[in-house]
Amino acid sequence: MMMLITAAEPRKKNMTALYIDGEYAVSVDTMALLSSGKKEGSEITDDELYELIENSNLSRAKEKALHLIEYRARTRKEIEDKLMPLFGEKACEAAVERLEELGLIDDESYAREYAETLLNQKHLSRRSAEYKMMQKGIDRELIGEILDEVENDPTEHIRILLATKYARKLDDEKSRAKTVQSLLSMGYRWSDIDEAMNEYMEELD
Repeated sequence: MMMLITAAEPRKKNMTALYIDGEYAVSVDTMALLSSGKKEGSEITDDELYELIENSNLSRAKEKALHLIEYRARTRKEIEDKLMPLFGEKACEAAVERLEELGLIDDESYAREYAETLLNQKHLSRRSAEYKMMQKGIDRELIGEILDEVENDPTEHIRILLATKYARKLDDEKSRAKTVQSLLSMGYRWSDIDEAMNEYMEELD
């Protein structure tokens, strides 16, 4: 079925509103429209309109993906979760694959840096770090490999927390019990907490 583009009006964010046979039809990426050769007064088929919309989604998905990684590194899943609802699966996958080809998305490098931050800066337990990394969409097997490489003695992390975050919460038995519960909720094992607590309290004495 042949249709007529009766108007092509500029919109914000490099978009163009297309009117077909006198009625608003869709807004598409301006560069995708120019690349198609279609303009006001052009005839267009259903298939051509579908292809134009697909190319528009791809162009916009790539632009959005670049914008997302401009401010901070992200995993593949994080970007997919942002792009999929806006531009559909096909455009999303193409945009993400292009970023991977350019080396702008690298889940392994991201996971390694993130694990370092979680374990050695925030002093989270391995269990908590694993949970947070899974939320980012990082592969479970990759998480295990990296945590095996990065993880240090958990009692050392607990001692650091006792000397900083919980330093003023160890004055009496009740306060220490609350600290233990807090550390357990962070994913640390009782045996490691008990060992670190005893060593730390001995050092204070």
